[in-house]
Parts: sequence; structure tokens; C-alpha cells
Amino acid sequence: MKNVDIQFLLRTLKNRYPDVKTQLVHQTPFQLLTATILSAQCTDRQVNQVTRHLFARFPDPAVLAAANLTDIKKIIYSTGFYNNKAKNIKACAQALLDRHDGQVPDDLDLLVKLPGVGRKTANVVRSAAFGHPAIVVDTHVLRISGRLGLTRSRDPVKVEFDLMKIIPKSAWSDLSLQFIYFGRDICDARKPKCDQCPLFDVCVFPGKKNTDTK
Repeated sequence: MKNVDIQFLLRTLKNRYPDVKTQLVHQTPFQLLTATILSAQCTDRQVNQVTRHLFARFPDPAVLAAANLTDIKKIIYSTGFYNNKAKNIKACAQALLDRHDGQVPDDLDLLVKLPGVGRKTANVVRSAAFGHPAIVVDTHVLRISGRLGLTRSRDPVKVEFDLMKIIPKSAWSDLSLQFIYFGRDICDARKPKCDQCPLFDVCVFPGKKNTDTK
């Protein structure tokens, strides 16, 4: 891996995105957990439109666990993969009731044992709902970490641990969100805006476009 000046990286991202937070609208850890499960392969904007109706009818684990699966599917249909997502959020709500008295745990090992919850979802909840330092590896974080030479892996779990080794723990949560914002604004998967990139000089992506030739 390339030796990137981590302090330069963090400073640059902090200057560009000084205040970052999840864009998933929620009132409780349970609502964030549910919204994050629904966000798989779906935009946050679409999830927020759906959860506005979902949480109005099923605001907590007890109500969602008792809900009719068909009713859940109708509400979340537009998020994609609605059959599996409906089953997962209903089963997750029931598991919270059965195992945790209806409360969302903040422990990673307990979270990933819930239906529909992987490390990415668990880390979102731990970070945004409970304030624990956590690195969330989504497609943006995966892509940008590789382009900057921070990891050689394409496996999200390995990327998470690679980043944990080189990024100060106090910056973990912000870095994940800053990479997500940066990926949406600048470092697009297909058409990165290299001419606008403040990290151009430290980027090792072979497909980057030299701004001097533009």
C-alpha cells in the first residue's frame, strides 16, 4: 500500500465536509437499524421516503414484529429486493423482542446476529445511534480507499481492518461519511471529477485524468 499522508487526507476531507452525519432519517436506534437494512442497493433519499410511511405505521419493534408481511412489502416495495427486506426487518424486530427486550444492542457481535444485519449495517448503527467509533465500508468507501492506495483488498471486511490500522480511531466515523459524501460529489465510480479533486496528487488510481491535460 502507498504511504499516504493520513493527516493531509483527514484535514482535506474535514475542510470539505466539516459536519457529517447519516442521511437516513430516524428517531430511534431501531428506526436507524431498520432504515439501514432497507438501504441496501437503494438510495438514502428513497429509503427516507419509504420509512416516513413505514415508521408512521410501525414505529417500534413490537408493532413491526406483529405486522402483516404483505403490508410491509407494499410499503417498502420501491426500495428493491422487498421480499427479503420485508422478511428481514420483521424478523429483526422479533429478534430484538426475544433477545434484547426490544432494545437495539450497541455491541457489534450481538448486532450481526440479528436477521439482515451485517458488519456494515452494524457499524452504521454503532456509530450514528450510539456514538461508537466505527468504519462503515460501503461501495464509496471501498472504491475511494482503493483509489487512494489505502488498501489492496476488495473485500469489505478486510478494507475495514486495513483502514482501522492506519486511521486514528477518533476519525473513523467521520472518515466513512466523508468518503461517502466525497464519492457522491467527486470520486464517481464511472466518471470521477479529477479536475475538481483536492486529493488528485495522492491518488494512485490508474484511470485518473491529469488535470494539466484538460
